[in-house]
Amino acid sequence: MSNGNVALVQSLYGAFGRGEIGVIADAMTSDAEWTVTGRKSDFPLLGTWTGPDGVRRCFARVDETLEFSEFIPRDFYAGDDKVFVIGRYAATIRRTGRLVSSCWIHVFTLRNGKVGGFREFTDTAQFAEAWRG
Repeated sequence: MSNGNVALVQSLYGAFGRGEIGVIADAMTSDAEWTVTGRKSDFPLLGTWTGPDGVRRCFARVDETLEFSEFIPRDFYAGDDKVFVIGRYAATIRRTGRLVSSCWIHVFTLRNGKVGGFREFTDTAQFAEAWRG
């Protein structure tokens, strides 16, 4: 089960790299919660989106808001129904032209071969500062 869960999560990162957001959305359960931890008032990508349509809206907002120059999922760890991924990204905030660069951790919760939950933890203070300009 754990190896299958890691393979699924790795395939979703591959889909992101190819711009295939529909593949990611289709891998969500109908009630999946996609959460980037932090206050939405600090940065528009912080908060929670629900279900496949919510994930599509989230990624549309990502595309409007950020231009990635680096996105590297590095380490994958599986346990029970979770896959933990440690990585790094760098991006330019389109609105302000400011660069952000941070390590992150993603936590996927899997249910019956689908993603039932996602949480991202990152340097939200850096994103908020760059967003304000």
